[in-house]
Amino acid sequence: MGLEGIGRLLVGAALVLLVIGVLFLLLGRFGLDRLPGDIVVRRGNFTLYFPIGLMILLSILGTIILNLLLRR
Repeated sequence: MGLEGIGRLLVGAALVLLVIGVLFLLLGRFGLDRLPGDIVVRRGNFTLYFPIGLMILLSILGTIILNLLLRR
């Protein structure tokens, strides 16, 4: 893989990260940042947020999108 291939790979990765970032911004704007099933633990000065519900939702959406795009 030459420099041109590495450049294309980096541009593709940047586009994927851009789409994921915009998706997270939109999910937060629509109130989907805290779904049922999310775990929040607050102990004094420490907060742990584990978004299980959001991870399941994103997994389902990603599976549907990839199945539509990679279908033969």
